Amino acid sequence: MLLFCIATFAFATPPANFAQAKKELIEIYEETNHLEDFYCHTPFRIIKNGKTPKLEIDVSSPTYTPRNKYTKKDKLNQRARRIEWEHIMPAQNFGKHLPCWRNGGRKACAKDPTFQKMEADMHNLVPAIGEINGDRSNFRYAQAPKDLQYTQYGNCKVYTDFKAKRFYPADYSKGQIARAYLYMSKTYHIKLSDQERKLMEAWDKMYPMSEWEKELEAEIIEHL
Repeated sequence: MLLFCIATFAFATPPANFAQAKKELIEIYEETNHLEDFYCHTPFRIIKNGKTPKLEIDVSSPTYTPRNKYTKKDKLNQRARRIEWEHIMPAQNFGKHLPCWRNGGRKACAKDPTFQKMEADMHNLVPAIGEINGDRSNFRYAQAPKDLQYTQYGNCKVYTDFKAKRFYPADYSKGQIARAYLYMSKTYHIKLSDQERKLMEAWDKMYPMSEWEKELEAEIIEHL
């Protein structure tokens, strides 16, 4: 399935930039009525009252409780109430191989055609609650310790290990995470460490594509 996806994308016309990719993805998630975030399966809604649609989570859902409901300035944590588009393989991972990254990171690569193509690749983008997107940052995915208590985000079975700089996803996300990493590595010649590649290959085998992942892939191809 992964090889099929790579071959298909090779002949398709991808979004020109990250902004266009997000627009296309909003249409896909709306058309399929699959309005759930990637990490916690928390419902969200699309609000169209301006040029850019807003994606807001259902704050009454029992699937997620903010780690920080309020900011340090005692204001509501808005990132805990909205959906953002998360790069499964972080921008740093695929950008650091480019000359522009060494000249100023993501900002310096903003107009680099190769970086724009990778940043806009819809196979590597998923809707995520803003707080979790921010917490995960560019931390590597990892297998959680067996005795880990998932207490950070209420009933959401993910955990951010800030000290170790690791992020432990729920089992239902691991297969798609693995296939995104392997896809990005092969398509854009991004080297993975031996440990990371072994983990992704293991997750790919342990967690086959769900019906939703198959549908999502088909929808992405159709939108190209």
